[in-house]
Formats: sequence, structure tokens, C-alpha cells
Amino acid sequence: MTPRDPRWADLAARAERMRKRSHAPYSRYRVGAALLTTKGVALGCNVENASYPLCMCAEAGAVAGAVARGWTDFVAIAVATEGPEAGSPCGACRQILAEFGLDTSVGLVVGGAVVKVVSMRELLPFAFNAERLPSAESAPRRPRATPAPRR
Repeated sequence: MTPRDPRWADLAARAERMRKRSHAPYSRYRVGAALLTTKGVALGCNVENASYPLCMCAEAGAVAGAVARGWTDFVAIAVATEGPEAGSPCGACRQILAEFGLDTSVGLVVGGAVVKVVSMRELLPFAFNAERLPSAESAPRRPRATPAPRR
């Protein structure tokens, strides 16, 4: 999706609304996401937890919501942060988004407006994806264990 696409305004507004709903009592770094798929828009916000490793990113929440609906053809995602600098998806979220396509556009939102648009390919240039995995046909087969002879 190009930076001039009129759908960015709607995605940015939705991501900003989600940012305001986030649960970020520890970092106070609120993030919202609006993920456009070919079937609809899935939303997410970051949810922090006193047990820090259990925190959930806005982008991951939006992806989970989309996948739960069967929406896996991603077009674009708007990621809203407070600023003054635009925040971008963390490394884990970059990997999660890359699973569904490196051509997904990522709009970085500050103050409800898209300030920069990049592709997932730009954010994660050496992405690890299914292309890096051996296919079922070419995967090395393990020999079956032969049962011990009966006596």
C-alpha cells in the first residue's frame, strides 16, 4: 500500500484509538495497531503484565485477532505510538508479521497520522520464513527404528 493510499487515514485513526486503550502501567509506552487484511481490519493494543515476559505487543494482538477470524492475507498495518519519534514493531513482532508476507506495508503513526511507511522486507531484510525451511519432499527422512526381535 503506497504512502498516499487514502486507507492510511482510517488505519491510523483506529491504531490511535487502540493505543489509548492499551494497558501499560509499567512502561507507560502505549502502542496500538490496526491490521488491514483482504477481509477486514483486526485491532490490537499492548498489554503489559507485572511478569514482564508475559507482556503482549499490539501488533501480535492484531495478528492473533486476524488469524482467529481466518484472515491471513495481510495488506498493511498501522502502528501508533505517542512520539515524538515514531516507534516501529519490535523484533519479535517483525518476525510474526513476516510470517504472513514481506510485502505488507507498515505505517508508523504519531498523533493519529502516518509519518512513515515502510515494508516488512525493509524492517526485516533477512527474514527467517518458510522459504528457509526444507520442504517435506526434500527433508531428510529418519530411518524407522526396527523393533527388537521377539524371543
